[in-house]
Amino acid sequence: MTYSQMAQLELMNAAANVNSQEELDALRLTLSIFFAERAQKAIDKMWEEGTLDQAKLDELRGQHLRTPYQTA
Repeated sequence: MTYSQMAQLELMNAAANVNSQEELDALRLTLSIFFAERAQKAIDKMWEEGTLDQAKLDELRGQHLRTPYQTA
């Protein structure tokens, strides 16, 4: 079993035990914090390696990175 499959099972087990909106909100918050911490670690690593610096952040700040919607 892969780590991804194990994670899916863990999340399914957690979701099966959610019995209220408050518990669902708490689970969402926990997952949000988990992924925010991972993102921050990745950003910190890029900063330490020099891949990301203030000049790059300033450049990104001015960009419009949204995907344009296509009309049918």
